[in-house]
Amino acid sequence: MTKVVALMSMSLDGFVADPDDGVAEVFDWYFSSGDVEVPTGGADPMTFRVSAPSAGHLRALTAELGAMLTGRRTFEVAHGWGGRHGWGPAFVLTHRVPDGWLRPDSTVHFVTDGLESAVRQAVAAAAGKSVGVHGADTIQQCLNAGLIDEIHVDIAAVLLGSGVRLFDRLAGAPVWLGDPAVTAGVGVTHLRYPVRKA
Repeated sequence: MTKVVALMSMSLDGFVADPDDGVAEVFDWYFSSGDVEVPTGGADPMTFRVSAPSAGHLRALTAELGAMLTGRRTFEVAHGWGGRHGWGPAFVLTHRVPDGWLRPDSTVHFVTDGLESAVRQAVAAAAGKSVGVHGADTIQQCLNAGLIDEIHVDIAAVLLGSGVRLFDRLAGAPVWLGDPAVTAGVGVTHLRYPVRKA
């Protein structure tokens, strides 16, 4: 059965971006926490340089993903991943398709008819694998709708003090989680929680 999995890096004090939408501090561990290379796919491939535990975590995570779901803000910050997300087809929840983004070779799809439709389309595209959800607002919407099965949070060893919070507007709080799986990396701790269904 396909799982819908929230995926984010955040600071220890709960921020996924600084007040100017900068994400360098919470994503720095991808590029400077070790000497194990983990290449990514997509239109603009990158190579992560992480510790051995983080490399194992990333390889296992990406192997289980079949599609991604994200919001317009994350799409804009990531410059649309050049039209091809490295972790599978990406479904962008938005009110309006951005100009110039209906491209025949792109694996980025825009969903304008709501969250449930976006999740259904991503689940269908995942073909039995997991759907990764990223972007604070999209994760919050999915949690509020009871659509998240697991939360994967990479806690970067940094305190931002302010910015964009990951769990800021939870309508149904408290959200009860199961026991975590914990992987200690260098400069980051990887946490994986099942979400308890009501």
